Amino acid sequence: MLQPQPLPADIARALGAAAGRLDAWPGRVVYRPVVSSTNDLARELAAAGAADGTTVVAGAQTVGRGRQGRRWFSAPDAGLYCSVVLRGIDTAVVTLAAGVAAAEGVRAATGLPVEIKWPNDVVLPAHAGAAKVGGILAEASRLDAAADAVIVGIGINVAAVDFPPEIAPRAASLAAALGGPVDRGTVLVELLAALARWRQLLVGGGAARMLERWRALAPGSVGAAVEWCVADARLSGVTAGIDSDGALLVRRGERLERIVAGEVTWVTAPVSTAPED
Repeated sequence: MLQPQPLPADIARALGAAAGRLDAWPGRVVYRPVVSSTNDLARELAAAGAADGTTVVAGAQTVGRGRQGRRWFSAPDAGLYCSVVLRGIDTAVVTLAAGVAAAEGVRAATGLPVEIKWPNDVVLPAHAGAAKVGGILAEASRLDAAADAVIVGIGINVAAVDFPPEIAPRAASLAAALGGPVDRGTVLVELLAALARWRQLLVGGGAARMLERWRALAPGSVGAAVEWCVADARLSGVTAGIDSDGALLVRRGERLERIVAGEVTWVTAPVSTAPED
């Protein structure tokens, strides 16, 4: 049984002020100064019966994970590193819903018109360099052969930091983009509020509405030149949206390719048409 640890002042203050918006979720926030990965701890809690909405927040991660096994840079107390246990939700589109929630949460907390880049990145708009400020990693927590819960890990670069050289050209933080400090607790609250709202809509059959919102926040999913690999072949095409399962559609001449996984490189991006909110 995990022993409770006090929340940092910024997070405690923000959660307390927003308790009425988040139902029971504020009472389900577990904080640790350092963890290996918030997803790993959230999975352990899920296996032990943690309720829907249980959220793990860490000050730092020693082996935080990104997509395709990449390491997520987690500078101590410089970002929002959290994972949420979701139950009773379809795993097929949960990554997309989390991306919508993350983008909406950042927009509500900071006013930055961030966008989504398929499949799981939160980025600054193209005119601001399209640098990545956040990412999502959704993983199933399995009980026997069935998905018992989905663990949604979200990392947001909040404070200005020196990124490692290998990611510095394509990474950014909210504070650097705004030119001033950003309250991490407010970002968490707005993110959780948006995630709870979209979770309820999905459970109620609102997947089509969520996908519509995702498309609105992801202008690069239509009309952008991209490249990707199949076996040893390097292919190229122009993005043509996503389907109902969240796969990226890419047009190659007369053919329409469906990409469900792998690395996609954006060669050019269309002019941003994402709503400013």
